[in-house]
Amino acid sequence: MIIVSKFWTNLFSFGKANAITIFPIIFLKYGFFKDNRVLIRHERIHLRQALELGVVFFYLWYLCEFAIRFARLRDFDQAYLHISFEREAYRHEDDPDYLSKRKIWAFWHHL
Repeated sequence: MIIVSKFWTNLFSFGKANAITIFPIIFLKYGFFKDNRVLIRHERIHLRQALELGVVFFYLWYLCEFAIRFARLRDFDQAYLHISFEREAYRHEDDPDYLSKRKIWAFWHHL
């Protein structure tokens, strides 16, 4: 499910993200992002990650990993980009077949 809501993307990313996935919903900052296949694929990778780990555990892990990376790097953007879930999603967002061939717990290789 995809919903356009500038409010949620601003709330959870301090206005930096064009999309946010809060399982099972992908929130887009602007309606025209519905046509951005790369962005939608990136967010669908997060949906798969959340299903694998369990939704609550996924978000707890995500926040803990962000906090650890932020403490080490002291940079919000760099901490975000170094989260294993984001590294996997960014690395494979251009591959339209990725989700069909993705192995379970693939984010683990990006820690």
